[in-house]
Amino acid sequence: MNSSPELLHYSIIGSIVVANSIGVGIGQGMASYSGLNAINRQPSSRGEINKISMIGVTLIETVAILGLIVAVLLLINVQDITHHISIAEIGIAAAICITGLVAGFTSAEPAKAACDAVAKQPLFTQKIFSFMLMTQVLIQTPVITGFLVALFIQSQSLLADNFSESIRLLASGLCIGLGSIGPAIGLSLFSKAAINGIGKNIRSYPYLLSFTFVSEAIIETPVIFCLVIASILLFITTPPKADNLLDTVIFLSSACCIGLGTLVPGISSGRIGAAACTQIAENPENHTILARTSMLAQGIIETIVIYALLLSLIMLLFR
Repeated sequence: MNSSPELLHYSIIGSIVVANSIGVGIGQGMASYSGLNAINRQPSSRGEINKISMIGVTLIETVAILGLIVAVLLLINVQDITHHISIAEIGIAAAICITGLVAGFTSAEPAKAACDAVAKQPLFTQKIFSFMLMTQVLIQTPVITGFLVALFIQSQSLLADNFSESIRLLASGLCIGLGSIGPAIGLSLFSKAAINGIGKNIRSYPYLLSFTFVSEAIIETPVIFCLVIASILLFITTPPKADNLLDTVIFLSSACCIGLGTLVPGISSGRIGAAACTQIAENPENHTILARTSMLAQGIIETIVIYALLLSLIMLLFR
């Protein structure tokens, strides 16, 4: 009996648990370390800092929980694992492993910055705490999209009966996995700078809050584009009835095009927004011009992702 499909199946389950555990472990360690340092600097606020640190660590843990759910679902479905099914399941690993690994440690940045900010501004703990929750949840949205895509891949993988069909499902997971890296890092850079800005100058809070809603939506947009392509691969693209090399290349190319196309724009957009947050904290009277300039630059950067989206759509819809 050929055991290679089962071997790949169980390897995927193990990789999901390991990747998410690494990301979450790093993130929780970073958040806890920052909390202890903040308590050392401001012992009188140890209760508030401890609360923020613990809740931040708990939110990071949700990444591992989503990964565990997917791993358990795969562990339950161990009957009649074929080569085609096991190849399609690589897409599940890409969707949940990459997003979990990246979001695990990037979502620690708001918790780290919040602990430092409370140590500097203990009278404004509640505002800093609310800001941390908002930004940390936004950083973890790629994990949720990866989780949903993984579930859809699993439901369709049982029907995969040729190699091209398996690659179609693999590409949908690869698309959302690669596409989450840049935006997640960009969101973490922005969140860290915004919360640090509040810690330096609490008067900048209302300006940074309104700027954060718009700027983080811009940074997160590439994830939505990747979800669009992943959804097209899952639900709209006509499944190939037999192995077709051209279809296989198109599926992988479209996924890599939009997935890798979000990497640098996501990070760059986050860096620009972070620089604007720092300047707004130092010069809150100039918040309007700083915010407009930043959003204009971020919008120009996002056009690169739109080009990648159009190319991916053309490849899939006109194949």
